[in-house]
Amino acid sequence: MCKLLTMDEASGYLGISKLTLYGWVSARKIRFVKIGRLVKFKQQDLDQWIDGHTVMARSEAKKPESRPR
Repeated sequence: MCKLLTMDEASGYLGISKLTLYGWVSARKIRFVKIGRLVKFKQQDLDQWIDGHTVMARSEAKKPESRPR
């Protein structure tokens, strides 16, 4: 069984405000679980969301080489 996080816990986990998280829930930009009128988040869903929005660093091999003058 996975742990369900509250709105406060999830916003703290993601490092964003509750207002931002409410907006994302309203726009369905992030997965959530409804329990009656309560909104909860699976920690594994938040981890997957973070992984899906991670920007990879540019490879050092792709940097243009400087030309001697």
